[in-house]
Amino acid sequence: MLTALTALAASFLAQPGTGAGAAPGPGGLPTILITADDTRIDRSCRVAIPPGTVIADAAGDGVIHIVADGVTVEFVSGSALRGAPAGTAPDTMKGVGIRIDGRRNITIKGGTVSGFKVGLHANRAGGLTLEGLTFDDNFRQRLRSTPQAEDGGDWLWPHANDKGEWRENYGAAACVEESAGVTIRNVTVRRGQNGIILDRVQGSRVFDNDCSFLSGWGLAMWRSSGNAVCRNALDFCVRGYSHGVYNRGQDSAGILMFEQCSANLIAENSVTHGGDGLFGFAGKEAIGDAPAPPDFSYERKGCNDNIILRNDFSYAPAHGLEMTFSHGNRIFGNRFVQNAICGIWGGYSQGMTIAENTFAGNGEMAYGLERGGINIEHGSANLIVGNAFTNDRCGVHLWWDDDKALLTKPGVVGGGYRGVADNVIAGNRFEGVSPALHLRDLSPGKDRVRGTVFARNTVEGGAAVDAPQGAEVITDRQEPMYVLPEVAVIGEKRPVGARSALAGREKIVMTEWGPWDHASPLVRRVSSAGGGDVYAVFGAQEVVLPRPTMGAVVEPLRAEGGEAARFAVRPAGGLSLAAYDLELTADRERLAVRGVALDATWTVRVFPWPADPREDPESWRRGATGEGAVELTWKGPLSLPFGSAGPRSIKAWQEVRDRLPERSRYGVTAETTLNLPRGRWRVVTMSDDGVRVILTRPGGEDPGSRTTLIENWTWHGPTRDTGEFEHAEDGPVGLTVEYFQIDGHAVLDLRLEAAG
Repeated sequence: MLTALTALAASFLAQPGTGAGAAPGPGGLPTILITADDTRIDRSCRVAIPPGTVIADAAGDGVIHIVADGVTVEFVSGSALRGAPAGTAPDTMKGVGIRIDGRRNITIKGGTVSGFKVGLHANRAGGLTLEGLTFDDNFRQRLRSTPQAEDGGDWLWPHANDKGEWRENYGAAACVEESAGVTIRNVTVRRGQNGIILDRVQGSRVFDNDCSFLSGWGLAMWRSSGNAVCRNALDFCVRGYSHGVYNRGQDSAGILMFEQCSANLIAENSVTHGGDGLFGFAGKEAIGDAPAPPDFSYERKGCNDNIILRNDFSYAPAHGLEMTFSHGNRIFGNRFVQNAICGIWGGYSQGMTIAENTFAGNGEMAYGLERGGINIEHGSANLIVGNAFTNDRCGVHLWWDDDKALLTKPGVVGGGYRGVADNVIAGNRFEGVSPALHLRDLSPGKDRVRGTVFARNTVEGGAAVDAPQGAEVITDRQEPMYVLPEVAVIGEKRPVGARSALAGREKIVMTEWGPWDHASPLVRRVSSAGGGDVYAVFGAQEVVLPRPTMGAVVEPLRAEGGEAARFAVRPAGGLSLAAYDLELTADRERLAVRGVALDATWTVRVFPWPADPREDPESWRRGATGEGAVELTWKGPLSLPFGSAGPRSIKAWQEVRDRLPERSRYGVTAETTLNLPRGRWRVVTMSDDGVRVILTRPGGEDPGSRTTLIENWTWHGPTRDTGEFEHAEDGPVGLTVEYFQIDGHAVLDLRLEAAG
């Protein structure tokens, strides 16, 4: 039977425009069997793909090609287009599943697309409809950040896409370019990096989709205007987060809007637990940071005049909503709860209306003074009215500072930015918020913060205004009028509140491939202290722990809240280190755990700088034994997540907290001796700032016994460095680590892994 169907499909494909031999299916559409790459479809049909079939896109130009206008393709129930076998590493997936180029009024319905870099790529495809498709297990980058430390290499770069960089670098479930009148509805995306990309798409509708638990962007828009984005679930689109340790977000977002995306309707979407909920930026061209066309006017360029209505932008590691260098946006009736930095970040935005929103508990993991409900730097003529603020670290924070080079950009000079002027904060309620209004002017004598109205607000349980001396705060104005936008919200689903059981940032549980979906069992390393690696199992009822392996023992531990089981893997036989590759069973699903368990005790010295280590390393090094040095003990991998607070933030060191240096210009040395098994080993560091790692072998004072494995003795952001060494036989080696921090964010993390 399969041979006959294949023959029918071959006949259909060999005679474009005839469909000879294809049997009609429901609705009169012929059914074809697809088993080969570069299948061309030139008429409406139903598509069947045998179970288990894998069709690689050899040329990278698409497996299925739609080559005529007005074609409808319906996938037979259960048919899946797969470009790579199950178990393929997601960061190696290549090619395109379905390709549409220059064809109009195409409709694709049903089916599953898996195992590709891009599931569907449509270009110049006006009138395209995508309905009821599922995209799962497509491309995603392997994340190097761990629960203990961030890896700066995980940051995304959304600032360029005119050459298709988003699609090429990061993949997508569905990418639609240079098209109008597109409809995307009832699409589901899971276990990928990006959901839907709209690149120069106008006048289109995106509704009732669920693009959640992704490691990049749920919906990404580039130069796309006049679109309706309604009633979608775009939750847990996140990377760069470890609860209580770091909250970076790394430019992931539920909704991304870059480079002049204007007049869009963003209504009644659930956009929770994203790096940002909505991340909007006028774009490098708009501010003059990239070349623009010869006749380009910088006046009022940005992501302008969007209506952002009744969405849930809560539980973000960074901002609930970020909209910068933009004009005239209306933000009404949204929910901003427990975002780590702030609810709304609106740097350089003008003429915004922010009304009738709820802000609660924002700013818990903020960086310095950027925190709380609403933060706007260099913003003017913004109206903040009728909002409710509860237990935010600050209500509204407005300020001007000297951004030097940025203030000279043509898009800033020509964009009408005029300092922090004529902002109105009126008719709001602040409860447990202090201060309700914070004004800062970091340009003495220039009067850059002026004309701020703070009137008819209710303030309970906190200070009302924190403003510099002489700042103009007007308190006797009437509450201004504003108009609630009247719009037609399309879609039948109600995603806001549907995942209320997952409220809270602690529900963001990251793996090396992205956020846990809370639907399937997960095993995750949660600690590497105390002589081994500790794992927790989530989302399972029955757990069978791994069996011990050569060189490693498995020790059951007491489970904590939300865990099904917890266990430790430790080195055996008196060794300090064991590489392991184990398997456990969780609800009959096999899960692998791989790593290197390290049982090490470090002697750590923390000290303030006596000299700049880059200019005078010897004097700097003597600070480790100087009067201000503090000697401490650390067990396990050397993982010191200093963050922005420095050594005083380390919980294990709280007894000597007051003796430790503060958040800048400090040094660390750490020494240990390890009893290693023979083999080739790799030392991996994550550092911000300078780091040096030296290996010492037994041999006394012989200079040949010391080898520098890693040296990145510079001022840098979170950076991964590696060094390898051969260990000929079981026995001891010494490791010495030197580290310095200048200022800002800081991390020092050192691990060992098997090489080769």
